[in-house]
Amino acid sequence: MIRQYEKVKVSSTIAARGLEDVIVGPSSLTLIEGERGKLSYRGYDVVDLVRYSTFEETIYLLWYGRLPTKTQLQEFASVLADNRRLPNPIVDMLKSLPKDSHPMDVLRTSISALGLFDPDRNDSSREASMRKSVRLLAKCGTIVATFDRIRNGWQPLTPNPALNYASDFIRMLQGKAPDPEIARVFDMCLVMHVDHELNASTFAARVTASTLSDVYSAVTSAIGTLKGKLHGGANEEVLEMLDSIKTPDKAPVYVKSLLANRMRVMGFGHRVYKTIDPRAVVLRELSRKLGERAGDTRWYEISRKIEEIMLAERNLKPNVDFYSASVYRMLGFPKDFSTTIFACSRVTGWTAHILEQYDNNRLMRPRAEYIGSREMTYIPIDQRNII
Repeated sequence: MIRQYEKVKVSSTIAARGLEDVIVGPSSLTLIEGERGKLSYRGYDVVDLVRYSTFEETIYLLWYGRLPTKTQLQEFASVLADNRRLPNPIVDMLKSLPKDSHPMDVLRTSISALGLFDPDRNDSSREASMRKSVRLLAKCGTIVATFDRIRNGWQPLTPNPALNYASDFIRMLQGKAPDPEIARVFDMCLVMHVDHELNASTFAARVTASTLSDVYSAVTSAIGTLKGKLHGGANEEVLEMLDSIKTPDKAPVYVKSLLANRMRVMGFGHRVYKTIDPRAVVLRELSRKLGERAGDTRWYEISRKIEEIMLAERNLKPNVDFYSASVYRMLGFPKDFSTTIFACSRVTGWTAHILEQYDNNRLMRPRAEYIGSREMTYIPIDQRNII
C-alpha cells in the first residue's frame, strides 16, 4: 500500500506568517510610526506634504532625497510632462485589447510592453534606470486614460505638457480641463498614495529588482501584486459595498449582516497602524468637502455610518482604501479605475525602492519552515495500491 503522508511537527522561533514584522533590509524612503498613526516620506509628514506640496514635488523628494528648488521643480516637471506621450504601437495595442479587460490587467500588460520601446532597455546603469523611471511614471496616467476612452468608443487624447500630472490625467480621461479645485484634490490623493514602505507590491518590486532584473519587470511584478483585493483592490471592493448599501439608513443592517456571517468589511484595519491611518483622516475630510461641493453627501454619509458601526462592533478604524473609494467616486472616476489610479501614483514609490535596491543589492532568498513529511520510502508504481 501507498504510505500515508505523515504530519511532522517542526518547532521554529523564526517563522512568521506573511512575514509580519520581519525586517528585510534598510531604507531611507518612508517611515510608518504605527503606534502614532504617522507616515513620513524622507522625514516629511505626509499630512504636511498633502497640504502644501504637489505630486511632482513629492516625486522629486522621493527620488532625489530632498525637496527641489523652484527651478529644479520646474525643470523636473517639464521632463515628466514631455514623457507622457505613448509610442504608437502601445496605443494600437490598447485598441486591440478586449473592451471588458480590467484596467489593472491593461496597465500591467502595457507597462511590460513599454519596456520593449525604451531606448535604455539594454542599459542597466543607475542613470538609465532613473530615465526609465521617469518615462514609466509619466506614461502610466496616459495608459489608463487612453484605455478608458477606447473602451467607451471615444477618440484618445494626446497629453498636454502645459498641465500638471493630475490636471492632464483628468483632461485625457474626461475630455475637458478640470476645475482647478477638483484637480487639486486629485493631486492631494496622488501625494497620499506615493509610497507606504514594504507593503506587498513594493516588496514584490524589490524582490524582482534584487535579481538585477530591469525596472519595467519589477514594476510589472508590483502591479500584479497591487491588483489583489487584500491590497490595492480593496478600494474597488469598498465601492461595491457603497453601491449595495445605496443610502445611509441601510448601512447598519448591511454591515452587521457581513459581520454576523464572518465576512470581511473592506477598508478597515491595517497590519501596521495601531490607530487610524493618517491618510484616511485626510481622505475623510476630502470626501465630505467634495460631497458638499456637489450638493450630494450620500457617499460620505454612508461611509461615516459604516465607520461608526465598525468602531462600535469591532474597534476597527478605516484605512486609506476606505475613504479613497468615495473620493474617487466624487471625482467622477470609473469604479474599476480605483486601483489603477492608486498604481499611477505608487509607481513613484516602487521605482524609488527599485533604485534603492540596486544601490545596495543583495538577492532576496528567504527560507520556509518545512512542515511536510520526512524520510519517505519510494514505492515502485506497480507495487502501489489505490487507497
